[in-house]
Amino acid sequence: MDARVGTSKDSLLPQRNYTDFSGNNNDDEEIRCTQMQRIKNGFREFWLHLHPMDRSGFRKLMFAIKSGLSLALVSLFIYVEQEQLNKYSIWAILTVIVVFEFSVGATFSKGLNRTLGTTLAGGLALVIGELSMLAGKFREIAIVSSIFIAGFLASYVKQHPNMKPYEYGFRVFMLTFCIVLVADSKDFLTTFYYRLILIAVGAGTALLVNIFIYPIWSGEDLHDLVVKNFNGVAASLEGCVNGYLQCVEYQRVPSKILIYQASDDPLYRGYRAAVQSSNQEETLLDFALWEPPHGPYYKFNYPWRSYVNVSGALRHCAFMVMAMHGCILSEIQAPAEKRMVFSNELQKVGNEGAKVLRQLGSKVQKMEKLCNADILFDVHEAAIQLQTKIDQQSFLLVNYDSWKMTRKNNKENETLDNSIDMKVYENKEYLINLINNENGDDNSNSNIEPSLVRDSSSISQSTTSLNRYWSRPHLTLQGEISEPELKVHESASSLSLATFASLLIEFVARLQNLVDEFQDLSEKAEFKNQTL
Repeated sequence: MDARVGTSKDSLLPQRNYTDFSGNNNDDEEIRCTQMQRIKNGFREFWLHLHPMDRSGFRKLMFAIKSGLSLALVSLFIYVEQEQLNKYSIWAILTVIVVFEFSVGATFSKGLNRTLGTTLAGGLALVIGELSMLAGKFREIAIVSSIFIAGFLASYVKQHPNMKPYEYGFRVFMLTFCIVLVADSKDFLTTFYYRLILIAVGAGTALLVNIFIYPIWSGEDLHDLVVKNFNGVAASLEGCVNGYLQCVEYQRVPSKILIYQASDDPLYRGYRAAVQSSNQEETLLDFALWEPPHGPYYKFNYPWRSYVNVSGALRHCAFMVMAMHGCILSEIQAPAEKRMVFSNELQKVGNEGAKVLRQLGSKVQKMEKLCNADILFDVHEAAIQLQTKIDQQSFLLVNYDSWKMTRKNNKENETLDNSIDMKVYENKEYLINLINNENGDDNSNSNIEPSLVRDSSSISQSTTSLNRYWSRPHLTLQGEISEPELKVHESASSLSLATFASLLIEFVARLQNLVDEFQDLSEKAEFKNQTL
C-alpha cells in the first residue's frame, strides 16, 4: 500500500533533469526560452486583435491611416514662413482632430457646423466689439453682458428638436464668440480672419481625404444594417419555431437575457439586434442626409428616411418573435404531445414567414422591386391552415380534464332542466288552478289532487338543488378540491400552446405593413425591376 502511495505521489511531481550536475545552465536556458515564448505569444495575440480579419477591421485601419494623413497635411502650416499663418496654425490641427469622423457624412456634418458656427460667431463678435468701444469705461460690462445673452440664446435654441443636427455648430458658435470678443480690440479682425481661414482649411482637408481615400458612407452602413436585421429576425423566427416543436427547455435562462444584454443564444441575438438598432439607425440617418449622391445612391434628397421606416416595420414584427422566444423561456410549457398535433402547420408558417423576410432582405440588398406575384400568398395560406387546425382541435388548447368535467356537468344540468320543464308542462292545469286560487277562486282548491301538490314540492326542491350546485366550489374528477396554484399551472400549460400559435399568426398579420413600407421605399428610391 505504501508503495502504491509513493508511486502515485512521485507521478505528481514535476519532471526535472537530474543528469546535469555542473550548474544551472539548463534551467536558465529553459527559463529564457519560456519567457521568449511568452513574449512571442503576447505579440501574436496583440497583433491578432489589431489585424483586420474582416471588412470592419479593415475599415478601422483605413480610418486611422486617413486621420493621420490629414493631421500631417495641416501640420505643414506650422513651417510656413508667414507669421500669422504660423501663429494660428493650431486652429487647423484642432479642426482636423475634432471634425474628422469615421464616415463621410459625419465629417461633412461636423465640418460644415464648425465653419458656419465660426463665421456667424466671428461676425457677431466683431460687431459687438466695435459697439462696445462706444461704451467707454463700461466696455467690460457690455462685453460680459453680451457673452451672457449669446450663451443663453444659443444654449436655449439648440435644445429644440429641429436643431439637433446643428448642435455641434452651436458649441463652436459659443466658443468662437467668446474667444474673439475677449481678445484685444486691435486683434478682433485678425483673430477672426485667420481662425476662419484655417478652420476652413482643416475641415476641407479632412473632407477631401475622407472622400477620395477609401470613403466610408453612412448611407451604405444604414443600407447594410437594414439587410442584416432582416436576416437576423428570419433566423430567430425559424429557430423559435424549431426550438418550440423540439421541446427545447432551458435548464437555466442566461442571466444576460434576463437583463436584456448580449448573450450567446443565437435566437436572442437575431431579434435583439433588430429591436435595439433604432438609435443606431437614427444616427446613421442624420449623417446620411448630409452626404452627396454617390454610387447606387445617385439621387439628390435620397429617401434615407424610408429605410428607417422599413426597419421600424421589421422591428414591429420582431416584437412577436421576441414574445415567441419568451414562450420557450417560460416556466410553464405545453405538453410535447399537444405540440406535435400542430407541428406541421406551425413549421410551415415559420418557414414561410422566414422566407418572406429573407426575400425582402435580398430585395433591399440588391435594390430590386418586388415582382407582380403576391409575396405573402404562401405564408397567408399556411396561417389559414394553422387557424383551421386550431378551430378543429381547440379542445386541446384548454385544460382537457376540466373541460370534460364541465361538459359532463352541463349535460347533467341540461337533463335536470328538461325534467323540470316536463313537470311544469304536465302540471300546466295545476299552475292555472293555482293562479286562479290566488285570484280568489275558492272552488279551485277542490280540484287540486294531492299528487300534483307533491310534484310542485319536487319542482321547488329541484330548483333549490340546482342553485346549490352552481354555488359549490369546483370539484376535480377525483372529487377533491384542487389547489388554486395547481389549477392555474394546468390551465396555463394548455394555453401556452395557444399563445405561441396566436403570436405566430399575429406575426403573419404584421408582414403586410412591412411589405407596404418596402414598396414605398422601392418607389421613392427607384429600385430596378427584377431581372429574370
